[in-house]
Amino acid sequence: MSPRIAQPSREDPVVATASEWVGGPVGRYALVGGGWWSPVRVAVAVACLVLAVGFVTNQPCHEKSWESREDPSVWTSLCYSDVPFLYRERGLADGEVVYVDRELEYPVLTGAVMQGSAVLARAIQSVTGPDSPDRPLAESVRFYEITVILMGLSAIVIVVATARTVPRRPWDAMVVAASPVLLLSFAINWDLLAVACTSLAILAWTRERPGWAGILLGLGAAAKLYPVLILGALLLVAMRDPDRARALRRLGGTVVAAVVSWSTVNLPVAMHSPQGWSTFFEFNVERAAEFGSVWYALGILDGSLGISMPAGDDINRLAIGAGLILLGLIIVLTMTAPEPPRLAQLAFLAVAAFLLINKVWSPQYTLWLLPLAALARPRWRELLIWQATEVLYFIAVWLYLAGFYGDQVISAEVYALSILIRTTALIWLMILVVRDIQAPGHDPVRAYVTGPAPPLSHGRAGAGAGASQRRARR
Repeated sequence: MSPRIAQPSREDPVVATASEWVGGPVGRYALVGGGWWSPVRVAVAVACLVLAVGFVTNQPCHEKSWESREDPSVWTSLCYSDVPFLYRERGLADGEVVYVDRELEYPVLTGAVMQGSAVLARAIQSVTGPDSPDRPLAESVRFYEITVILMGLSAIVIVVATARTVPRRPWDAMVVAASPVLLLSFAINWDLLAVACTSLAILAWTRERPGWAGILLGLGAAAKLYPVLILGALLLVAMRDPDRARALRRLGGTVVAAVVSWSTVNLPVAMHSPQGWSTFFEFNVERAAEFGSVWYALGILDGSLGISMPAGDDINRLAIGAGLILLGLIIVLTMTAPEPPRLAQLAFLAVAAFLLINKVWSPQYTLWLLPLAALARPRWRELLIWQATEVLYFIAVWLYLAGFYGDQVISAEVYALSILIRTTALIWLMILVVRDIQAPGHDPVRAYVTGPAPPLSHGRAGAGAGASQRRARR
């Protein structure tokens, strides 16, 4: 029988080696999680430290107030953020209302957070520096600082939700809390809002709260569209559930709740300003292959590879075709697996497939995968290798963009290579998850969600088959 709470220092070679710095792997009779410093609190503390370090690393740009994108030091200092620039470029500094006075290429919930943060930033600046010589610039820094706080709180929510999704493996949240991707990317944009909603939705589903799962997925999709993919993963989970009819009824409730919550946020804006509301969708359909995407890398390398990359609608068709192929493979994998795949595994594969075929893959998009990877395959060696390639790309993209505003730092071919390296690493991680599904004995999590419930597990410790089925859905 598996231990009551998994101990990574006894199961994970990387953690076991690292534990030698503090006395070695936890002992057989050690009491873990019994004091105030529970695994969840330790993970939250580590996340706070990582977020603080991330904020400090952005100080070179913070001190210059992100004054201009044409300043190469914004890129070479590796501290770029969309946030302060968008405050000045999307009418927020002028008191305009997004979607009404100015079009915005973000979903409505993200726009609402931006609008509220802008109001607060102006109010704070009125108190702290009303006589600033460049008021919009100063307000944009306050806007960034408010966003940092909101994204930091979102990150803590993600860590807690990850720790509690599989109650017997709370330490897996450390994969998120100590992540270099989190440190480098948490304040680039507002992606963590959607990630937090998605993490809470997965937690709600595992706790037999399908309505709340739907509400949270709807809100997540109103902040960033990718949480819709989780509904597809839930459908596949329901199709392999031993009680398929009951699982599909639960899923129906989740879908209805998701549609209602998404509509509640979107319909008022769509009715009042349809053109402003539709900008997000039109922008994503019409945009060309952009930074980070496989399509962009192939476009750079097309001469050396002897191929001719399509553009515009042709790339849309290629992306849709590739997406349908990957979707079909995930469906076949699910239905032929010897044991029902876990939700986290299918969700990770779905979101990863989307990023592989998407026309843009910004550094912060990897945050979408972070908690899913921690739940799908919490093995530190693999996850650190994957994240190392993301750090490599993080450095490469900013140095490449610096060449647009000054002397070339790295060539386009080197940048394209960094894209292909991160892509290869993600595909490798996907292959490992596929192997875990096809050979459940390799899955490090399965033994902790199918065995008897621990006496001190989080959540409703239901007895009998109902509790066992709940654990099997994680």
